[in-house]
Amino acid sequence: MAGFKDIIGHTQIIEHFQNAIKLDKISHAYILNGPDLSGKKMLAEAFAMALQCEKKGTEGCMECHSCKQALSHNQPDIRYVMHEKPNTISVDDIRRQVNQDIVIKPYASPYKIYIIDEAEKMNVQAQNALLKTIEEPPAYAVILLLTTNADMFLPTILSRCICLNLKPVANEKIRNYLMQHLQVPDYQADICMAFAQGNTGKALKLAGSENFQELKDSAVQLMKRIKDIDVYEMGEAVKQIGEYKLSIHDYFDIMMVWYRDVLMYKATMDINGLIFKEHVYDIKHQASKSSYHGIQEVLNALEKAKIRLNANVNFDITIELLLLTMKEN
Repeated sequence: MAGFKDIIGHTQIIEHFQNAIKLDKISHAYILNGPDLSGKKMLAEAFAMALQCEKKGTEGCMECHSCKQALSHNQPDIRYVMHEKPNTISVDDIRRQVNQDIVIKPYASPYKIYIIDEAEKMNVQAQNALLKTIEEPPAYAVILLLTTNADMFLPTILSRCICLNLKPVANEKIRNYLMQHLQVPDYQADICMAFAQGNTGKALKLAGSENFQELKDSAVQLMKRIKDIDVYEMGEAVKQIGEYKLSIHDYFDIMMVWYRDVLMYKATMDINGLIFKEHVYDIKHQASKSSYHGIQEVLNALEKAKIRLNANVNFDITIELLLLTMKEN
């Protein structure tokens, strides 16, 4: 858990929360909407800690009894809603952990705060059960719904919550943080920043990943030789990518950054803006052999492949179609 001052970016959301505390206009329900690892939980926890802080400022002091409890996830009036089924938050989860619990007043704090992570997993019955509480909450209740997809909520839930959408964090902020706080070298910070696409949590995860370098090397080697792979060798290439099935979206992101480098060099002939500077010879070569339309086709195919895998289309067929598009363009 961290305070507002430790969060990279998301200035508007932090200001919203701090103004609400300052003006004593706390809503009973908030939706924090943004991609995985984008900082939703950090924001929710920083807000919860500030609300319960005994010094009653707009930032958790980190020193009072409540803040120390919050930092160790032991603050009795900051509740985390859990769910046993991996893909569903059931009506029983909501009734037991929220509806039946919320009627009990806070132990020692001004608020009783419920953090519901992965809230898009609430089924319709669970949402309807929560709706009753959101419609008539006790004065001390604050419910924070963290989600990757606010569109999954019932319109009646959306209309009764303040929805805060997390925006991508500026690349330079992420880069500086990686270099200054984690001592990541500049070339590695550039790569993590590019793949993260404004998602701080993802950048931090990549910077600390031992597998990421191996993943990147595999993808780059494949893209360097994709034009020379014969059709009968496609099965072997699919098998190679299959080794990284659990990290396939990161694999695709590496490919996307590579083709964006190719596109940028083709358009500008400038190597300074490239992410894969160490592969400049191959980027130049590929740019000279590819058309603008062809590069765009590959980028479109990568997006389609992501969508297909999310929809549980056969992995090998999806990868083979992608590789054929890359080879042809």
